[in-house]
Amino acid sequence: MQNHPSYPVLSQLLAKYPATGGALFQVYNDLTFAQRWTDVEVLDLPACKRAAIKGQRPAIDTDRGPSICVVVPCSLSESISTSWLGAAFTSLDPSPAEIYVAITSEDTSTVYYKISQGIVKPPV
Repeated sequence: MQNHPSYPVLSQLLAKYPATGGALFQVYNDLTFAQRWTDVEVLDLPACKRAAIKGQRPAIDTDRGPSICVVVPCSLSESISTSWLGAAFTSLDPSPAEIYVAITSEDTSTVYYKISQGIVKPPV
């Protein structure tokens, strides 16, 4: 892992949160290399005992430009709760309307779930 190009960017938070380092490393590389996000930065979320990733996702629709998103990585083996999600929202300044939780597995699969604050009516 230390020889990987993304290690210098992540090394401080990998050392600070070793229990969640695998998920952080996997999601960061997926977003930067596979999903081709730009302006990617790693954020410290002490209340959640992990790091988050903020960046600009490429434009999916030509009518809308790229959007800024925040992703909180976690492993499939972890338990998460509504209080944990609440801490993720309040740790971010400004608090976003939505975050993505990236759940990773040992086979390197990653699933992204969009989580909104409060009750949000789905688009029609």
